[in-house]
This record gives sequence, C-alpha cells and structure tokens, in this order.
Amino acid sequence: MSGAEALIAGLRQADPDRLAMALLAPRPARLQLLGLYALNDELARTALAAREPLVAEMRVRWWADRLAAMAEGPPPAHALLDALWEGWGREAATLAPLAEARMHDAARLPHPDVEAVIAYADATGGALMERAGAALGAGEPAVFRNQGRGAGLVAWLRARPALAALGLALPGPDPAALPALAQAAREAFASARGQRRRVPRGAHAVLFPGAAVGAALRSAAAGTDPAGPSEFARRAGLARLALTGRWWI
Repeated sequence: MSGAEALIAGLRQADPDRLAMALLAPRPARLQLLGLYALNDELARTALAAREPLVAEMRVRWWADRLAAMAEGPPPAHALLDALWEGWGREAATLAPLAEARMHDAARLPHPDVEAVIAYADATGGALMERAGAALGAGEPAVFRNQGRGAGLVAWLRARPALAALGLALPGPDPAALPALAQAAREAFASARGQRRRVPRGAHAVLFPGAAVGAALRSAAAGTDPAGPSEFARRAGLARLALTGRWWI
C-alpha cells in the first residue's frame, strides 16, 4: 500500500469529510492535503488518548518537535512523517503550530472564557484551513482563517458536552456563552463569504465547513448544544460541494 493509499484508508475511517475535501481538490495538492488532514486527526487523538495529562503533553510535544525539525531535513522513519515529508518537504515545519495548539487539550485545561475558545478555534480549525489553502497556492489567507474559525467553532460547539466531561470546556455554566460563540462563528463565516470571489475554484473544496452548519448555529444561538449532522445531511452537503463548489455559509 502506498503512502497516499494508507492516508486515504485512515481518513476514510477517521474523517471522511476531509477525505472527500482532499479528493475533490486538484490532484497535485492531494498528497499534501491527505497528510495535513491525517496529521490533524492524529494530533486530536493523541492529545486525548492518555489518561495522565503529563503523558499526553509529552506525546503532543513529540509531534511538535518532529514537525519543527523537518525545517532542517527528513524526519526519522515514521509512516505519517514520511508522507508529510513527501508532500510538504521542509514546509512541513509550518505545521508545528497545529501540534502546539493541542497542548491545551493534553493538559486538560478549561478555557477561561469565550475569547479563549475563539482563540483555540483559530489555532486549530483556522490554522488547519489556512495551511490547506497554502497547499493549493491560494491567495487571501484571511478567507481561509475566517472560514476555519467558523468551522472550528461549530466543531467545538458540537463537541462541548464531551469536552466538558474531560474538563476542556468553559469553567462553569454561562447562558450567554453558546450564543456568543454562535455569533462569533456567524461573523467569521460572513467575513469569508464576503471575499469568496477572490478564492480560485480549485480551492473551494478545502473551505467546506461541514454539513448542517446553519442548524448547529441556530441551536447554539438558542443556548442549546447542537447535534452533529445526520448521515443524510452529511452526504447531501458533500454532494452539493462536489457538484457546485459552494462552500460559503
């Protein structure tokens, strides 16, 4: 099995939406995107896999250090690092901040306020989407950062109950928090939408924020934890993306 085939197989189980996004992108960038999305999944799982925060932090730090070291040359033998080197070369070092952002999860620390959640969404979803845009050579990184912020906030809102059980949500009940985060996501999506004509068509797929985002934001605005999309909604959203290239909210 080739490196790309292994990445596809892993993402088919772990993140089928981003797998579809990568496969809808122009062929020259696919290996970069497959590696990027596989790394994102690996970092998210690594940060939460160990019961002891110190162990989780050490594992995430390993990834941050290995990525940063790729600025100097090839990594030690490792399936995912090898794929990243093949796709990104020394530019893989620019992915190290994605690992640094997960140190918060590894430490099992709550976010002190809404602004901290937004900053976390920027460092995870926003940075991930910006790197995807860079893989495609797309200009206007602010479009990708804003769309990524919105997508990251929606993902956080959907995951909030599970994160709260791990001590990773907000420190206490705050009726205004969910509506404030929903509003921040709406504003980020609106900023990205306003610049959509500057995005080349080949980059449209990587800006997909997921299915049923509108419904999720309406639930959060009403102070209710939003559920994830149904399988039908997810497939319909990806089909629309494939047919029309529409990514904006």
